[in-house]
This record gives sequence, structure tokens and C-alpha cells, in this order.
Amino acid sequence: MIAATSPVQRPRGAKLLVVRADGELVHAPRSSFVEFLNRGDLVIANDAATLPASLHGVHLPSGGAIEVRLAGYAAGSRADAPRFVAIVFGAGDFRTRTEDRPLPPALAADDRLALGSLVATVDTLLDHPRLVSLHFEGRSSEVWAGLARHGRPIQYAHLAEPLAMWDVWTPMASVPVAFEPPSAGFALDWAALRALRDRWIAFATLTHAASISSTGDPELDRRLPFDEPYEIPRATAAAIRRAKARGGRVVAVGTTVVRALEHAARRRGGIRAGRGVATGRLGPSTCLRVVDAILSGTHEPDSSHYQLLRAFADDDTLARASAALEAGGYLTHEFGDSMLVERTRPACADAPACYWLSNSPTTLPSVSATRA
Repeated sequence: MIAATSPVQRPRGAKLLVVRADGELVHAPRSSFVEFLNRGDLVIANDAATLPASLHGVHLPSGGAIEVRLAGYAAGSRADAPRFVAIVFGAGDFRTRTEDRPLPPALAADDRLALGSLVATVDTLLDHPRLVSLHFEGRSSEVWAGLARHGRPIQYAHLAEPLAMWDVWTPMASVPVAFEPPSAGFALDWAALRALRDRWIAFATLTHAASISSTGDPELDRRLPFDEPYEIPRATAAAIRRAKARGGRVVAVGTTVVRALEHAARRRGGIRAGRGVATGRLGPSTCLRVVDAILSGTHEPDSSHYQLLRAFADDDTLARASAALEAGGYLTHEFGDSMLVERTRPACADAPACYWLSNSPTTLPSVSATRA
């Protein structure tokens, strides 16, 4: 597939490939995706806003130029003392393909990194020359202000011009906790939400801190996605309960929504309002308990996003879909075209009949804590 090279969230002519539950493939304009949903369905989107998570600076021990891409929250991170997992590159920027970027200078624990007005300290190395955990010096208010002032969106070489922050915020963006945009939500706009309402299709959101999607290193990419904190509001848990009770489907907008809901269902035996941290990969061995369909971007077979689609459809169906995407000239990456994949695999035999409403505290990085 060809990469989308223009940062337009809802271009005219955006396409949609629908993979029906019976394996039928349907080509349609993306703007018509609501027509493939049913009365009583529930659409859930990720309302996380995207952080300016790319920072350029200097590795102070060596004087070497670096780029730090914040990729996730480290264990123990708090809004008042944020700690991050980060990918560190050597000199260069997004105009060089990620897989061609040089390694950074040799990193060690306690190395200091000057990143604009911020100074970060490497806490630990994470079993790879460019993967570290780090924290920023100074008060948390100074850290967040420094990120806003000196950071920019993480970007890849298929986009020639620098991205602005408004390019990577979805229409429902709320809390800035994501490291890359939950880009499946680019397909939505206020007209789509109005169309959902007119067709008696419910809409809800959750907040999921989407991590980095590519490191440029095959070994590191096999570890993706990193652990990602999420928060499910009480209203969303209640909406899921209502949809399931009336026989409606839960339609996830993006892989992050699937990760949050399915992790919550496995961990707690049902959907509870509250916080958690999604861990591990979803794939062909995953038995879906909550989500019935996914609106997603188009993905290459070697990506973790594609592996998640294998929880919805068998390999033959996805291979036919990939061939149809290729033949139809669909665009890929975050500003590309979309797929609506209905679950063709049977639901879990132990899928919970009830979806609980309660608060579930976590000592891991808190999404809601960053609201302060």
C-alpha cells in the first residue's frame, strides 16, 4: 500500500473497506461508515490528545546530537513526577526513515540529556542501545510547560512537512496523554456524530495513552505496543451494559479502544469504570469478550495493529482484504484510508453477561492524574 503523505484528517475521497462478518468485502466512501452500523450499536472512541513527544537536544556526556521520542509511561509515573520510556536516536530528524536513523551516543544510567529548556536524566537502560527510562529535572509544571514549548509531534518520513499539533489531535481530543495520535478517530467529525444519533447509535469515549507505533528497529518493534494506561468512564461502562443488553454491537474506533476494553474484561471479568494498564499483544489467539467490530486504519501485515485485526478475522479473510486494499489503491499510515472489520470469529464462551460499574484504582501511571 502507498503511504498517505498529506496531513489531512478527513480528505475528500477517503475510502473505506468493510470486512463483513460473513467475509464479504465492500468498498465504500469512508464518510458513509455509519451506514454499515445498526440501530442499538455503540461506537466508542479514544479521546486522548497527543503530546509533543519528540525532543531534539544534546547528550551531555559526549556532546552528541540526539532526538528523544517519548514512547510510554514508565512504571511508577505520576503527573507530579512523570517518568517515561523513550526511544533515543542519534543526529537527524523525521526526514530520514526511522529504520535508517543512527544509534545515539552510548547511553548509561545517570546520563543527562539537554532537550531545549529541559534536562532529562536516564534512569535505566532497557535492554537495547536506544531504549531507556528517564525523568525530567524540575517541577512537574516546568516539565509539562517545557514539553509544550520545545516538543513537537512524533513524525515519520512519509510526511514531508513538519506536523503541527492540530494535525494530530482528533475532534474529540481531551486529555493530553497519548504519544502518537489515536488516528482511527480522524475519521470522525461532528457530522458523523450527528449521523450516529439520527440512526439511534450510541457514542461514548474512553481515554487510552497510545504509545509509539514504530521504533525503526525490528527487535524493538516486536515489543510493541508498550504498556498503555487507560481510563474507562462510568458513563461508557454503563453504555456498554445497555448496548449488550439490547443486542447491540460494540464498535471500537481504533486498536487502542480494543486494547483497553479487552484488557479490562479479562482482568476483571467484565467492564468496570476506572483505570488500568493494557499489557501484551492481541492477536489470533485472543478471544474477544467485548468488542464486535473495529474501525481502523489500514495496516501492513508485520505491524502490531494488523496482528490485533487477527483477533477479529481469520488469516484468509484478512489476506483477501489486504489484496483488495492493494488493488484499490488504499492509502496507509495515520492519514490514510480506513477499514471496518466485523468480528468473524465466535465470541468467547466465557464472555461476561454483565458489565460492572465500579471504581478500580491503580498504582500504575494514572491517566486521570494528568488532568490536574
